[in-house]
Amino acid sequence: MTTIIESPDELSTSWLSGALGLEVTAYEVVAVGTGQMGSCHRITLQGDPALPSSVLLKLPSGDSGTRQMVAGAYRGEIRFYTELLSTVDIRTPQCLMATSVDDDGRFSMLLEDMAPAEQGDQIAGCTPEQARDAAVNLAGLHGPRWNDPTLNDLGWITLSGPDDASLLASVHGPATDTFLDQLGDAISAETRETLLGCVEVSEAWSLGRQAERFGIVHGDYRLDNLLFAAAGSDGPPVTAIDWQTLSLGLPVRDLAYLVGTGLTIDDRRAHERSIVAAYHQALLAYGVSDYPFETCWDDYRFAMLQGPLVSVFGCAYGARTERGDAMFAAMVERACTAMRDLGTFDLIQEADDPSHR
Repeated sequence: MTTIIESPDELSTSWLSGALGLEVTAYEVVAVGTGQMGSCHRITLQGDPALPSSVLLKLPSGDSGTRQMVAGAYRGEIRFYTELLSTVDIRTPQCLMATSVDDDGRFSMLLEDMAPAEQGDQIAGCTPEQARDAAVNLAGLHGPRWNDPTLNDLGWITLSGPDDASLLASVHGPATDTFLDQLGDAISAETRETLLGCVEVSEAWSLGRQAERFGIVHGDYRLDNLLFAAAGSDGPPVTAIDWQTLSLGLPVRDLAYLVGTGLTIDDRRAHERSIVAAYHQALLAYGVSDYPFETCWDDYRFAMLQGPLVSVFGCAYGARTERGDAMFAAMVERACTAMRDLGTFDLIQEADDPSHR
């Protein structure tokens, strides 16, 4: 069994050889990314001809308190790779080695390096073509286990219940207040009102529609967690990373979050229906039935609250940076505008109205 290391300083050729099952004679390490819940490092390898040229080492936070607080997220990501990935069809890096997560939240994971693929830019946004590729890839997560009752037996990911919804509602208001205190001047007056409206309906929204349609939800399927093929590369058009926010829920939440936060407002208005259609067609190819396009479209409209919700919590509870401020402001402005365009509040209120059930 491979031992857990806490820092790239603990790497050695013997550790890498044991973890990869191939002889490593030399290596170099550089940090990549700026993850808040852990760290990632690219390791360039020399040794056995069968070795990949490089791999990524993923480690938890260096702070013990943070590690213990998010240990469940670490375990979820490892379980996705070791228990769920083989049952779905989404493109994601191959997990080459993963330890268990100990009581202190420590683990070590080696992942396939997707270079020269390039990380999406949440502030700049993506092209409609990239959003469409990402939507079709997302169907590979949702379609194969669509409404699969055995997902409820896993235990480590679950559907939200009334207690979860009540807890969400109790913390959503304070998180929104924090967001507005920090970034209120960076968003429009209309978006400020939309954010406050989200607080009023988030409890009902969190339970809505999942009784009819549920599946594996990535939870943070946005541009910063997607790798796009570099120009001229023959690699896959898009690859999804960061599986620490998995849950069960209404699958189209991931799609609404991607499109609502990742496209500029004009591009979203012009292309969202065709992107949802491409996602829907991909679902049908996985055998999803009794799900007409208009129902998928309504789910997309209903699910758009995912963007403001996740962005507000990310801003309120994450470490504040200049880039983070710009990113969360852009995500909230785009997604709240989408909510207004699509009539999201009307759909949520209908779902919560007994006369419409």
